[in-house]
Amino acid sequence: MKRTKVIDALKGADLGKEINVKGWVRFHRSSKVVEFIALNDGSTINNIQIVVDPTVVEADTLKKITVGSCIGAIGTLVESKGKGQSFEIQCSSIEIYGLCPSDYPMQKKGQSFEYMRKYAHLRLRTNTFGAVFRIRHNLAMAIHKYFDEHGFYYFNTPLLTSSDAEGAGDMFQVTTLDVDHDKLKPTEEGKTDYSEDFFGRKVNLTVSGQLEGELGATALGAIYTFGPTFRAENSNTPRHLAEFWMIEPEIAFMDMPELMDLEEDFIKFCVKYALDHCPDDLTFLNKMIDKGLIERLQGILKEDFVRLPYTEGIKILEEAVKNGHQFDNPVYWGVDLASEHERYLVEQHFKRPVIMTDYPKDIKAFYMKINADDKTVQGTDVLFPQIGEIIGGSVREADYNKLLSEIGRRHIPMKDMWWYLDTRKYGSCPHAGFGLGFERLVLFVTGMQNIRDVIPFPRTPKSVDF
Repeated sequence: MKRTKVIDALKGADLGKEINVKGWVRFHRSSKVVEFIALNDGSTINNIQIVVDPTVVEADTLKKITVGSCIGAIGTLVESKGKGQSFEIQCSSIEIYGLCPSDYPMQKKGQSFEYMRKYAHLRLRTNTFGAVFRIRHNLAMAIHKYFDEHGFYYFNTPLLTSSDAEGAGDMFQVTTLDVDHDKLKPTEEGKTDYSEDFFGRKVNLTVSGQLEGELGATALGAIYTFGPTFRAENSNTPRHLAEFWMIEPEIAFMDMPELMDLEEDFIKFCVKYALDHCPDDLTFLNKMIDKGLIERLQGILKEDFVRLPYTEGIKILEEAVKNGHQFDNPVYWGVDLASEHERYLVEQHFKRPVIMTDYPKDIKAFYMKINADDKTVQGTDVLFPQIGEIIGGSVREADYNKLLSEIGRRHIPMKDMWWYLDTRKYGSCPHAGFGLGFERLVLFVTGMQNIRDVIPFPRTPKSVDF
């Protein structure tokens, strides 16, 4: 059964037609001769105005209807005489589904987003978050559409894993044992005995599906993953979440220029999809949240992304320091760039997105292909205004001996990597891929300032409500 988005569909409805709308009250104003109710069903940022004659609907019923109440209204669609809407409904009857008492947390205007995070289960009904999550939905559809149309296969990688992928951060352990470690049985070596645990070994929530995704690429040619990942980093910042969604395509027989072309084309497709499919929501957010939002999104589509080697980027940053620009974090060859460095390059120097390449190998993951200079790797980070890094990718090392050597140099336990090395041992092929944090994309497209406001129920340090 297809859901009928009544309010969203009214744009093309015939005047004089009887309409039955259901939704939540955004606004209710009374006068002696007429009552005005703004109703929203979640399908659009735009409300439909219900005009009620107090002689038609009982006064006691109308008094009960407050902001947040859920009602149904039947009436005739007519041309509006007021400002702000082209049509309205002349109401003939109202049905109350759920009243909303005066302590409803979302009634007041001007509440901070921090306040609303305390009520994440109710903030979804506000105009701002309705717009954000409709855009989030459309971006998810864009991702599936893009990869499907470009010959990729949707590939599901495990959420439970015994490896830590690229060593990207602390992991959440999953166990059926008593979590009081004083009661866990140690082995003779003094380590925890997991023989009685569900899987018989230590298991964590995944930080990335990339390594398993590479297995898919070496069998199907081109795959993408799109699912939740988990990082137990104690980073209480506007850019970090403990649970977030990742898009990770992996492609066989792809080199670095092709990878950069894919990254740019993909992200431009997503931005254009949002502009084409979410005009009303973006117009609202442009007005209420970020007055430069639509112009910035359109700008992404107009210009080619800069291709910038890391070494050249460092020279630009060092020159900026010489000219008096102050960074909180030091700048030197070999440093892992901070967000402020990335944003300087994008927002002040080039004034457009940058794809930075050829990073020092010691600050990047073990699986990246090492360049001929033996100092840098074929990594690609896409840097965006407002955000900093939005995509991280690389050409993967396809040579068995080189990968084995790098695993040994970094002291990565071989017991966790045998299956990954098999892809290089048996019929290895050149391949590449990238990872995109979905919430960072949504953050950029919506103009919101905190990543906790672009996921319905954010998981952060000391916060796992709802």
